[in-house]
Amino acid sequence: MSAPIQLEERGHVAIITINNPPANTWTRESLADLAETVERLNQDKDIFALVVTGQGEKFFSAGADLNAFADGDIGQAAIMAKAFGNAFEALTNFRGVSIAAINGYAMGGGLECALACDIRIAEEQAQMALPEARVGLLPCAGGTQNLPWLVGEGWAKRMILCGERVTAERAQQIGLVEEVVGKGEAFGKALELAEMACQQSPSSTARCKSLVMSARDGRSHRDGWRLERELFVELFSTEDQREGVNAFLEKRSPQWKNR
Repeated sequence: MSAPIQLEERGHVAIITINNPPANTWTRESLADLAETVERLNQDKDIFALVVTGQGEKFFSAGADLNAFADGDIGQAAIMAKAFGNAFEALTNFRGVSIAAINGYAMGGGLECALACDIRIAEEQAQMALPEARVGLLPCAGGTQNLPWLVGEGWAKRMILCGERVTAERAQQIGLVEEVVGKGEAFGKALELAEMACQQSPSSTARCKSLVMSARDGRSHRDGWRLERELFVELFSTEDQREGVNAFLEKRSPQWKNR
């Protein structure tokens, strides 16, 4: 039996494929596997970027298997909520650049997985929704927090409170995805962006990402500007800073060490 989370590495890019056909639903085991995989990647200095996609041509991920909640067991609900939270928090905290290649339906926990990534590329036939309230549940893996940040409160309420499903075209219009591509092209575009990210200093990228994400915490501009300056100076304790500047001056490609 194939692993529910498949990992491939291409140079400095890691590729995670959600592999639980037919709909790539999440289980307690696959969520734990995702969290562990991302943690391992964070320890690998040679990995600078991550692409997440779904197995097959129809689903990125349909979210949780509702059979897990059919008996109304509160203990099981708590276990699954923690598993979802741990997995997508780990994905959010991946130190490099993460890109979701949305190759089909991204529903519920499937969309929340994509929301945990830094960038989202959707194929033209993809559809996205957070329909949990329709079955007596709610998004518990970042959906109510991440979606408003990206699309604004109004569209977040339409999708969460009214259960509105959006097409890839609409998702791009409202800022849910950064680009729409043809069928079968999301992975290639995501890989292209990942390779672009790998040309950047991973030491710089990790700090830039933390600064961008910190804006969500409601800190003042003054605090944000102070933190920018602190992390700028901090970079001068890395090998990558010296390599980047000297490679530019010597008119050669830098050799990043992520150190």
